[in-house]
Amino acid sequence: MKSIVWLVQWLLKAALFFTLFAFALNNQGDATVRFFFGYQWTAPMVLVVLITFAAGLLLGVLGMVPRWWRQRRAAASARKLAESPGPEATPAADPSPGSIPHGL
Repeated sequence: MKSIVWLVQWLLKAALFFTLFAFALNNQGDATVRFFFGYQWTAPMVLVVLITFAAGLLLGVLGMVPRWWRQRRAAASARKLAESPGPEATPAADPSPGSIPHGL
């Protein structure tokens, strides 16, 4: 069973690779990216798509960094709080029979 899963994973990876490779071969034509103030850049279409994808990935990661930092700080403070002995960790004195609340 383990070898079948391994084989299916490799087949999916190979299919993805060949799909992207065919995409790159079909998009070898030049693309012109026009910026402001008359600047322009001409490069193969696949390179423009790859750079755009990488820039989007970088922008997404940078957008998530503040949340990651907040979660790490919250986890560290929760860990520190869990490791420090609190009032619940100290043994309580035996209550006298008259001080136990009734009805429980």
